[in-house]
Amino acid sequence: MLSLLLFTFGGEAQQKANYKLAEKLRNVSFGSLIGKYSMSVFPKQINDTDKFWFEFTTEEGKNFYFVDPAKGEKRLLFNNTDIAQGVSLITRKGYNEKDLRISNMEFSKDLTKMTFSMDGRYEFDFKTKKVQALEKKDHSEEDDEVIYSWMTFSPDRKYILYAKGHNLYIRGNKAKGVDTTEVQLTTDGEKYYSFARDPEDDQKDEAETNARWFKDSRHIYVVREDSRKLKDMFVINSLTKRPTLETYRYEMPGEKDLCQYELWIIDIEKKTANRVSADKWTDQYIQVLQPGEKGDKLFFQRFKRTWDEVDICVVNTETLEVKELIHEVDKPYRDYHMQNTVILNDGKDILFRSERTGWGHYYHYDGEGRLKNVITSGPWVAGQVAAIDTVGRAIYLYGFGREKGVDPYYYMLYKASIDKEGVTLLTPENAQHGASFLSSKRYFVDTYSRVDMEPKIVLKNNQGKVIMELAKPDTRRLKELGWRAPERFTVKAADGLTDIYGIMWKPADFDPNKKYPIISSVYPGPFFEYVNTSFRVDDSYNMRLAQLGFIVVSMGHRGGSPMRGKFYHRYGYGKLRDYPLADDKYAIEQLADRYAYIDLSKVGIFGHSGGGFMSTAALCTYPDFYTAAVSSAGNHDNNIFNRGWSEIYHGVKEAVKTVKGKDGQDSTVYTYSCKVPTNMELAKRLKGHLLLVTGDMDKNVHPANTLRMVDALIKAKKNFEMIVLPGNGHGFGGKADAFFERKLWYHFAKYLLGDESTMEDVELQIEN
Repeated sequence: MLSLLLFTFGGEAQQKANYKLAEKLRNVSFGSLIGKYSMSVFPKQINDTDKFWFEFTTEEGKNFYFVDPAKGEKRLLFNNTDIAQGVSLITRKGYNEKDLRISNMEFSKDLTKMTFSMDGRYEFDFKTKKVQALEKKDHSEEDDEVIYSWMTFSPDRKYILYAKGHNLYIRGNKAKGVDTTEVQLTTDGEKYYSFARDPEDDQKDEAETNARWFKDSRHIYVVREDSRKLKDMFVINSLTKRPTLETYRYEMPGEKDLCQYELWIIDIEKKTANRVSADKWTDQYIQVLQPGEKGDKLFFQRFKRTWDEVDICVVNTETLEVKELIHEVDKPYRDYHMQNTVILNDGKDILFRSERTGWGHYYHYDGEGRLKNVITSGPWVAGQVAAIDTVGRAIYLYGFGREKGVDPYYYMLYKASIDKEGVTLLTPENAQHGASFLSSKRYFVDTYSRVDMEPKIVLKNNQGKVIMELAKPDTRRLKELGWRAPERFTVKAADGLTDIYGIMWKPADFDPNKKYPIISSVYPGPFFEYVNTSFRVDDSYNMRLAQLGFIVVSMGHRGGSPMRGKFYHRYGYGKLRDYPLADDKYAIEQLADRYAYIDLSKVGIFGHSGGGFMSTAALCTYPDFYTAAVSSAGNHDNNIFNRGWSEIYHGVKEAVKTVKGKDGQDSTVYTYSCKVPTNMELAKRLKGHLLLVTGDMDKNVHPANTLRMVDALIKAKKNFEMIVLPGNGHGFGGKADAFFERKLWYHFAKYLLGDESTMEDVELQIEN
């Protein structure tokens, strides 16, 4: 009776998690019935015209539409009944008219007929509405051609390129009447210095290669990786009959022996394979940009190990002479993920993205590397290229932060001239945009939405004028289930000046008069912030977690994204562990001050990978603020994590010294060091409730990251929980993922709501 009175009248009594509601809204996840309804349009062009068709699914079924942009016309491509009944008359089978499984649609030149595949190959007459079975083509020798995954065909289909025994080979294509005698192109291939895609596989049979053909079907190029000096890493597969050791090569920050990248050019006529003399920096990275149209040149870029210098180069495939076209210095590092170089007109025009002004913008260079003109400029970020019209000398690209009053993370589409400075906004709607251009670049499908606004799908011309609405997503059932869209918010970073953008999920049965614990769903970047900006019926674990009785938030942090400019993005440089923590805490405090329904005494935090690293760091850095954390696959010790990640985003120090050799000659030696603060150093500060999770087969963020944190917590005499998911890598899948999500629920329900329901109690609640 006393416990009943406490539950009824006590302000801090146990609150039950609403597992039933969370499970109910699992039905809106990807792959569910609602998840099958269309949220976007993918235009499929008809022949060489601007006319196109698309399919779109609502609860009324799947329909196929025809669009003629020039006439502003949209109509059903055909009546599903005509197709289903027409095929049934031939096969005597039944077909679901609301879910026609049609593929390989082709149209006659006059658009009066269509051929398609559906349990056979058929022709449909748009005028008579008749379906006719097509006769099978006469058997030819080409039908006997067997294509395997290891085959890389030359553009003229005369030759097949492949690897064998770590070397490169070609043979003629029998279907083209070319001699099929095998020709060996290289002889020095070996394990870890291979021309095969898998450098560890010692099989003697044909294998895939990363080598690629030039358009002339004569030259071949490949970036060959030499990882012979790399050290091994290991994981154990505990689910095999006898637990099996799996070995792989892995680079760690500051190590001496790294993978070395070599550029090779192969000439099948001369039967030569030559390494290009492209070395400039110690431990440099090489990446191919584009082969020349005539096979006479190849454009590539090389990065310095310190990632603060890059060259755009071209190599002559005959002389192997390398010419440096553009040299860029970018402090403290060049952003690898948004860097972009576009080669046009066989190298006569080069569009180079640079952050030299503190903002990412495009610059137009000629084929000799001379700057011709600035394309974009100003205090905003020019991002990915959506399309290029080489005939009209126009570039279509996404931009961020240019329009006042618009979320700087929204993709806004702009049109720019290659030959002069300035942009024109084509998508003024205040939302996240995605453009799909037709090949003529005269029209594009614009799908735009916000987390709190359903997608609008329209056809526009290349001046931004709306031609028509194409389709409207079906969300009726979604609303019936009680689903509610997340809400957008803006707060200040811990500096009190920088805007931080985020979204908030509330339970479907939200009551503003109640108090709710708040949970921060985190990923700190720094290459991207996983905070959704477009309409999505499901957002990983966040939406379902909120249904238990939580306010769940996800937001950016200074240092997390290149979409806000260099100053914002480079904030985390040199402080890879700590840079997002103060912003997360201060943002939650502001939200609690703003909304009375947020209980600031019960704060949770969780994340995966970098988010796992951040959530543990936050719990230990602010032990009196955060109550509970779930950290999965966290890189708690970035000193044993991916070398590129730590050296780029935290920084690598280069030391240069002169060494006198045995011959008395001086030589220059470069050494590198990188030291990142770890979560283990914070273990002694833990007060709250931490759940650590890792897959035992994680080759990305090795399980040792989690186990080292466990070791530090044990030595600090701290209480915590840990789960190891057998057979799982960096991403959890299937039953393991479902189990993990339930443990996520239980952990926060127990420590933020005081609900200690057992798994059996939860299953009973869901069933009833």
